[in-house]
Amino acid sequence: MTLRTIPREVILGLVIIALCGVIAARFPNFVRPSNLLSVATDTAPLIMLALGQFAVIVTRCIDLSVAANLALTGMICALLNVAMPGFPMGLMLPLALVVGAGLGAINGVLVWKVGIPPIVVTLGTMTVFRGIIFLLSGGSWVNAHEMSASFTQFPRIPVLGIELLAWIAVIAVLGVYLLVTRTALGRAFYAVGGNPHAAVYTGIDVGRTQFLAFVLSGALAGMTGYLWVARYAVAYVEIANGFELDVVAACVIGGVAIAGGAGSVGGVVLGALFLGVIKNALPVVNISPFWQLAISGTAIIIAVALNARSNRPKGRIILKKAEHSHEPV
Repeated sequence: MTLRTIPREVILGLVIIALCGVIAARFPNFVRPSNLLSVATDTAPLIMLALGQFAVIVTRCIDLSVAANLALTGMICALLNVAMPGFPMGLMLPLALVVGAGLGAINGVLVWKVGIPPIVVTLGTMTVFRGIIFLLSGGSWVNAHEMSASFTQFPRIPVLGIELLAWIAVIAVLGVYLLVTRTALGRAFYAVGGNPHAAVYTGIDVGRTQFLAFVLSGALAGMTGYLWVARYAVAYVEIANGFELDVVAACVIGGVAIAGGAGSVGGVVLGALFLGVIKNALPVVNISPFWQLAISGTAIIIAVALNARSNRPKGRIILKKAEHSHEPV
């Protein structure tokens, strides 16, 4: 077995363990079960956003508006709670899902029906969503003292000793895993990303499939928006600004092909956990958290380069065989 034949998930798992070991050699408290659980819980929002981004990238698209979707949906939920403190919390999460899915549907329609490239669409809606937040809030913050206790405590409700936020992330992981491995839509995601022209001949509507991927991404971003704002008890225009870079990095590091058609839920989760460990380790080793963006960007470049390198030998073998097939007998 060579390094190239080892699954990306196994390599990532070993890297995360090694990284924790290096940090623990100097700061043993970092690998305490309670601290590792805290790291996993803190990474839950990134995992949920990355799951949606995974579905979009697999279909040969990209969604750069996920963080802005999170921020807008979170602000809507916060303002609703301020205006109606008695609004049932059991309905807040479904509302966030619907709002987020609606924002994702806007991206999907513009890509599907209008034919605008996904990167252009989502760059535009990213700015539009941030602008709408400013219009709704007047540029002011919604702080903890304005929110109801039930609103802010919901993600922190302990279930078997673990915050509800983490359990929701686990449910999202299982849901997306079943979607992409057990349903026709999941198979369509991969088919469209692998070869959209061949997918058409099998009866798959490429545009509709990409639209549904954007809706899924938006729904997960919206749900995360409410959980984020409630957990940190604050909502403002620039919330999660730049977080889309971490989301893309988690997918690419997890082995999702940026050209579409390849990737796994397990890889995405491990990619997010890898970034989560780094984010939580930086303050421990006295490195500014502002380095996280640089690390995420570097990780994207390295991961894409490794993915391209791993795919290159297949092309060489094919060409070599083609050359031999034309040699005289």
